[in-house]
Amino acid sequence: MATKITYLDNSGFLVETPDVFLVFDYYRDPAHSVVKALEREPGKPVIFLVTHNHHDHFNTDIFNLGQNHRRIFVLSNDIPTREIHDDMPIDWMSRGDLIEDLPGGVAVKAYGSTDAGVSYLVTLSDGYKIFHAGDLNLWHWDKESTPREVHKATELFDVELHRIASEVPAVDVAFFPVDVRQGANCAAGAQKFIETIRVNYFFPMHYKGDYEQALYFATYNLPEQVLNRTEIYCLHKPGEDVVLDD
Repeated sequence: MATKITYLDNSGFLVETPDVFLVFDYYRDPAHSVVKALEREPGKPVIFLVTHNHHDHFNTDIFNLGQNHRRIFVLSNDIPTREIHDDMPIDWMSRGDLIEDLPGGVAVKAYGSTDAGVSYLVTLSDGYKIFHAGDLNLWHWDKESTPREVHKATELFDVELHRIASEVPAVDVAFFPVDVRQGANCAAGAQKFIETIRVNYFFPMHYKGDYEQALYFATYNLPEQVLNRTEIYCLHKPGEDVVLDD
């Protein structure tokens, strides 16, 4: 199965499979990748997934996209409802929720976050697994966080990571934050994730405009066995894509 992945912006990605479009955390799409893809395959259903309500992860423009397609919206329960019409096909998600039999035979399981909302595990009809972390990360800040704050952040992240790993020891694709604003700690969460859960294709995200340090993550202090089993793609230009052949 060939899977095409296109970077939109920040933590936004378009995933094209033979059966369905998946749009994660649409914030902006300067290259108009989503519109172009939907126009190219007008009969294919599209699932929009939003992990939480932060402005750089959720944009109400998603409700205006793909109106000629079969559409499903999978939204975290912290998304405000005031701008959402009652007739929208929405599945609301909290940690632990599972939705099955979505278009294309897709299933979605919501896991926790160490910030707002949830993270998502998407399982395709053939068992192919895609994980989008949202803002699940080891959030502490170089030269700013106190030792107590670092300890608390690490504890919260480790609990959630091991909860996920106990159910999902391996995924095919993972999207995970490498936020360069954290300084020397920017890849700490990503490193723990990729060492704990076996990942075939890893996509750093949430760069905040500076991808150079995230690009360096491809060789960031990772054990040789991890680098041998995982391909890392640092897509950073809106519209940049890669086709994964499995």
